[in-house]
Amino acid sequence: MSTKLTLTIDKSIIQKAKKYAKERERSLSDIIENYLKLITEDQTSEEIKITPLVKSMRGSFKAPKDFDYKEELTKALSNKYLKK
Repeated sequence: MSTKLTLTIDKSIIQKAKKYAKERERSLSDIIENYLKLITEDQTSEEIKITPLVKSMRGSFKAPKDFDYKEELTKALSNKYLKK
């Protein structure tokens, strides 16, 4: 069952988000709903399935001890989605 939700978001963000949705032929509501589903799912390690390909890659990469995965992911996603 769908329910209407009112959000207060910066106008420039809304414009960029609408453009993003249109380019992907999706509605902004659909994108936001799927994002909220993703961040609110409860997953235990048992529920996450690792494919054989991913298993075969385990141990093939050694990151430096000071490697900050979250920081690098944030940079990559910012570059991908927030470039002007």
